[in-house]
Formats: sequence, C-alpha cells, structure tokens
Amino acid sequence: MSKLLNRVVAPENIFAGYIEKESVFKDKRVLTAAFIPEKIPHRENEIKQLTNILAPVLKGYTTNNAFIYGTVGTGKTICCRYVLSQLEEAAIAQSKAVKALYLNCKMKRVADTEYRLVAQLLKGLGVSVPDTGLPTDVLYHKLFEKIDEKRQHIIIALDEIDSLVRKTGDGFLYSLTRMNSELKNASITTIGITNDVLFLEGLDVRVRSSLSEEELVFKPYDAVQLQDVLQERVFEGFREDVVGPEVVSLCAAIAAQEHGDARRALDLLRIAGETAERNNDNKVTDFHVNEAQDKIDVERTVEVIKGQPKQSQAVLITIIKLIEAQKKQGRWSDKRLLTGSVYESYRETCGRNNLKPLTQRRVGDLISELDMLGIISTRVISKGRYGRTREISLALNETIAHKAERTLADKFY
Repeated sequence: MSKLLNRVVAPENIFAGYIEKESVFKDKRVLTAAFIPEKIPHRENEIKQLTNILAPVLKGYTTNNAFIYGTVGTGKTICCRYVLSQLEEAAIAQSKAVKALYLNCKMKRVADTEYRLVAQLLKGLGVSVPDTGLPTDVLYHKLFEKIDEKRQHIIIALDEIDSLVRKTGDGFLYSLTRMNSELKNASITTIGITNDVLFLEGLDVRVRSSLSEEELVFKPYDAVQLQDVLQERVFEGFREDVVGPEVVSLCAAIAAQEHGDARRALDLLRIAGETAERNNDNKVTDFHVNEAQDKIDVERTVEVIKGQPKQSQAVLITIIKLIEAQKKQGRWSDKRLLTGSVYESYRETCGRNNLKPLTQRRVGDLISELDMLGIISTRVISKGRYGRTREISLALNETIAHKAERTLADKFY
C-alpha cells in the first residue's frame, strides 16, 4: 500500500501540476475559524474570566453556569473551546474526572432539536442511541444515568444556544438544571454561547431562576487588534514572504468595518491566498483580497437567501423576474416596481408552484423584511387621493442577482 502511495504521479495526470507546484500555504487549516491556536491575542481577560468560573471543578466543587455574549467573530467560540481543552488537559494531569462536551446548536442533524441535542450529549459520553424513535424523556433518563454512574463533572457548552431555543423552546435548559439538582455523584455546568444579548430575558422565569449564571461579554475587535490576530495566523499558515503587512492591514480594515469580525478577516485572508494560488501568483496582494471580498459577499448573500422561508423566496424570485422582464423591454431606466404589480405576479408564482398565496398585507411585511436584509430596496411614494405605495428595486449587484436567480429558479421554475 505504501508503495502505491509513494508512486510519482504521471505527467499527463490532470493533478500533476498542482502536486508539483509549491503552495503559498504552509498549513491552510490554521486560517480557518475551527483552528484553536495556542495564543489568542486580545482575549486574555475573557479567557481568565472563564477560567476562574470553571477552575473549581478541578477541586471537586460545582461551578456556576455561564453565558457568553458577543457579535459574530468576536472570539466567543474559540476562547470557550480553548479554555475547555486546557481544563480537560489539567484534569487528566490531576486525575480528575472532568468531561467537556461542545455542541453547535445551529448544525443540522447535530443539535437543532431537543432530541438530537440529548442524543449528541449521550454520544459524547459514549452511549449510542437511534437518530429518532425514542421518547425524549427516555433519552433524558439515559443521560441522567450515564452522568451519575460515577463521581465526575460534565461541562456542556452549547454554541448558538438561541437558535435551539427559538426552534424548541427553553424546556431543555430547565431539564438540565433540574437534572443537576437531582444528581447524587456528578454535577453539570452549562455554558451558553449566543449573539443575542437579550437572550436570558426571553426565557421562562423558572428557567432563569434555576440557571444561576455568570455572564461574559466579548466586545468587537478593532482594526489594530485584528491585525495582531491575523499576523499570528500568517506566520503559521503561509510560507515566508508570501503575505505582506499591507495585505494584513487591508483584511483587518475590511473586517473592522463589519463589527470587528475576526472570522470575516480570516476568511478574506484564506480566500485571497487561494485566489493567488489559482492564478499561479507567488505573493498575496491587495488584488487578491478584493477578489476574495467579492466572492464572500456573493456567497454570504446567497446563503441568506437560501435560509429564507419559501414564501419570502417566492416574493424575491417574483421581483427578480419582473425586473428582468422590464430590462428586456427597455423600461427599467425610468420605472420601478410597485407593490401592487409585485403582488399580482407573486400570486401567479404561487399558482405555478402549488403554494397558497398570502394576503397582500403579509406580502408587504415580507417585502419589508427583504428590505431590512439589504436584498431589495424600497421607497414609499404618494399617489395622491389613491393613497401610498412602495417602489421596489433590487439592492444586489448583477453577479449576486444572477446567482440568487439561479438558486431560486430551481425551486420555482
């Protein structure tokens, strides 16, 4: 087998050039959000806070639950996973029974329902259960028995916890806290990670009172801090002299404009590197960063559109098709779509797709939501004694609009 793996790829093989070419990357994995570095710049205080909350488990004490808040890309997830990995390492060294379970509640088929959440927790503890079929209370009973079978401390970190609460309610949090009060040998600490600073206020009063939580808030990075974050990854992720300081500064500046999103900055840097490599360039430049930004904007907008309810998608494809029709007729330069014409065409879209049309008022609400997402643009105009209406236009550039149309056309045409 090893002889086969070490054979030279034939020159005529279509991948031969890729294998022989020297990559601009040293280790591309370093440039992903999933990578946990040994050093996390500008998050020393937050790491210390979380460490102090969890440290008592190493002496056998129960700790408070914790909730971590912050916008996207502020380091919440990476810091939590870093602290948990350090905690497990220290527990092993001290022969302490501490187990950390991390779950992203937004991941489909992982923790997007209460059943799957408990099933994944059991899986993390070495218990296999079917994907469906068992009553949820049976799973909770199995979880209780598994956790309480010995003296141990279980830490359950639930990332994007607000996503699960929106789908299933907050009953699972109440179940976990109630379970913790009934355990005889073990104990549970729950860590919730969320972008929603008002998350706790939306919970049932009984759940809030039982959580006994501590709160950590992660503030957005500024441009200088993002440069430090990126520079650490450049050193480990790229070959020497491939990425200059001007590229790091540009990626940091772009991400700083968008709420200090380190994940966005890393994506820009990685995709810029991939663009340079595909162009057979030996260095990453501002040109590659700008190309990467365009690509990310397209993908992000299309993902937002894909995630919209089907009725919203029906409204959007109707608007796109109407705009196309007006352009073909040469009328787009002096006319915008009006709400009434959109609604009539939307009803036709529903008829072709066996979709029950909503009322015009509800469709107006969906148009407002698409406007807030930045997908379309609306302007209220007065029609005198005939009342008011809205002019509607697309807020997407041509590239994104075409990709959005292709995405939706498969569903509706």
